[in-house]
Amino acid sequence: MFKLILLVIILAFIFETLDSAAGMGFGTCMAPFLFLLGYSPLQVVPSLLISEAITGLIDAFFDHEFGNVQFSFRPLNDPTKLTLQVAIFGCIAIFLSIFLTYIAFKSPVMIIKIYVAILVLTMGFIGLIRLKIKKKTEITLKPKLFIAFSVLAGFNKGIGGGGYGPVITMGQIYCGVYEKSATAIVSLAEALVSITGIFTFLLITIAGIELDLVLLPSIFTGGFIAAILSPYLVRIMPNLIWKIIIPIYAIIMGIISLLLITIL
Repeated sequence: MFKLILLVIILAFIFETLDSAAGMGFGTCMAPFLFLLGYSPLQVVPSLLISEAITGLIDAFFDHEFGNVQFSFRPLNDPTKLTLQVAIFGCIAIFLSIFLTYIAFKSPVMIIKIYVAILVLTMGFIGLIRLKIKKKTEITLKPKLFIAFSVLAGFNKGIGGGGYGPVITMGQIYCGVYEKSATAIVSLAEALVSITGIFTFLLITIAGIELDLVLLPSIFTGGFIAAILSPYLVRIMPNLIWKIIIPIYAIIMGIISLLLITIL
């Protein structure tokens, strides 16, 4: 049992490092591995949400300190506005998805997993295509698209604990947001959305749904250490590298998710 928990800590550290640095990967890749180890969605999803709520806030703080992004409420600057916009619609979506999945309907989880994996692959390819397009013409920021991306991302996260970061990160980059800022915005927005998800799960326990947080200490331990270290990695690496790494990482992550789904 100790080895299994140690494995969870290691996985949490690896995927949170990638998530904090590239804006995606913790829940999307962590959840399939935990399912493979035999844990149920009600053991995995709430634990992931609690961990990401805390590590997301930590990561956003250090991103701000390292200059990857500047959050400001007085006055309200553009990164903060985007974060709030993404978070508000994501919070609504995660509340509805958790309620519909675990209370109103018995959603086909396998179909959702396949859908998220394909979506991540698609966003990765779009990111690579955008690199070539941007050489010829500058892509302007399209804030209104964030509403659709936010709803879709929140829906994904409520269902399986993942699929939030890839959608929001690639959505931001597609709309013209600076790559390093995009990953920082995702961290803070995902933390706020995760907090909403936690409260939603607490509410559905009233309806008799039992949660099991046995994974929480292990997931949080690995994630906490990674959340402290990864913002510095974002700070020291050139932005051009992230323009290439993020889309390729999204494609690889989608392929891994699909492979894990076929094993389960």
